[in-house]
Amino acid sequence: MDKKEISRRYFLEKASIGTASVMAVGAMPAFGFYSKKTDKPAIHGGQPVRTKGWPEWPIWNKDAEEDILSVLRSGNWYRFRGTKVEEFEKKYAELMGARRCLATASGTTALLVALHVLGIDAGDEVLVSPYTFIATYNVVFLSKALPVFVDTDQETFTMNPAKIEERITERTKAILPVHILGLPCDMDKINAIAKKHNLKVIEDACQAWLAEYQGKKCGTLGDLGCFSFQNSKHLPAGEGGAVIGNDDEIMDRCFSHHNCGRPYGSVKATSNYPVLGSNRRIQEFQAVILMSQMKRLKKDADTRLENAQYLTAKIKDIPGIFPYKLGEGATRSAYHLYPFRYKKEYFNNVPREKFLDSLRTEGIPCSGGYGPQNKDGLIEAALNSKSYKRLFSEDRLKKYREENHLPNNDQLCREAVLFQQNMLLGTKSDMDDIANAIVKVYENRDKLI
Repeated sequence: MDKKEISRRYFLEKASIGTASVMAVGAMPAFGFYSKKTDKPAIHGGQPVRTKGWPEWPIWNKDAEEDILSVLRSGNWYRFRGTKVEEFEKKYAELMGARRCLATASGTTALLVALHVLGIDAGDEVLVSPYTFIATYNVVFLSKALPVFVDTDQETFTMNPAKIEERITERTKAILPVHILGLPCDMDKINAIAKKHNLKVIEDACQAWLAEYQGKKCGTLGDLGCFSFQNSKHLPAGEGGAVIGNDDEIMDRCFSHHNCGRPYGSVKATSNYPVLGSNRRIQEFQAVILMSQMKRLKKDADTRLENAQYLTAKIKDIPGIFPYKLGEGATRSAYHLYPFRYKKEYFNNVPREKFLDSLRTEGIPCSGGYGPQNKDGLIEAALNSKSYKRLFSEDRLKKYREENHLPNNDQLCREAVLFQQNMLLGTKSDMDDIANAIVKVYENRDKLI
């Protein structure tokens, strides 16, 4: 069959392979059929597939307003005059299956605390994922260390463990894998490499609340795990973050560092400020908001999971559409964003931006996701700075530039298409609209050049 033809028979034949997985989530037949090739694409003035909106985010629980007012009226807005932050930390640690939780001002500050406490210092090297938000490697630069990028597995959107060891040098001190979009990394392989080379593992789980690997929550699989509670996140408080861990001594040091270096637990009081620290504390108001949002976290996560699985079953056999693949050992994604790869050669070489614009005009919000972060201008600025020229030899910086070539990540950045998490809080009918819009764009691909 010509790959350019989509027909009901084609879809039914392809669907037979995946019927069992679709039925497991109670889904309807696996494919949406727009199949109106005479319909004008919305980008050319035709009727869009969808005209209604999508679920709003964040969603506020009015029942929590009295708790916010109570904190406001008390004047106990600072964590050491109130009780809400400590209450949240205990609840979040329990939810994640960790011994301890430390709430911080943001996900970025959580990463900074973790790097500092685990000994990442000037002149060190940290292996990082390149398909990520800028904070992941910014915190390495802010620690005056060198972020060494490891190429991406295009199918899973995460760090490729097979590419890690070739990046290790005598200066490498840690691996910073990112469970990007809520998709778990292959932590068994990453941890095995870390153990072999005596490296620390800091999980960037800032988009991975309730995501699971081998049945354990992401963020509990390395030495420390870091989370974000920024406004777009599944557990939002405007801003905020957390570090979780199972080692009391390490977590005591995290607490002291985030609280201006004051003594805490096993960090003894040799003075008022016995260790290097900074103010990276969260507020009582944020803790109240987080505890309110936690009440909906599991239910929303289940809804996203069910809709993501349903959507995958409906679009996976559309030519040129390649949904994400959960990595080996991954048992549950958080779906902070729903990803797939768009192969333009199946769409008569329609550029990705034209594909994205076409979907948007059909009523489906979407984006191209992250760019090739390893090529950001700030990297060259850092390498050319006085401090990095003092910390690293000219030969090392030259080699770093030569090796900073990630073909798989580059290709992923050219092909990725992402849907926002709030779209997955809709109905199966909403997922049908997404699938139908993609099919409509495919069937009209010759008109989009």
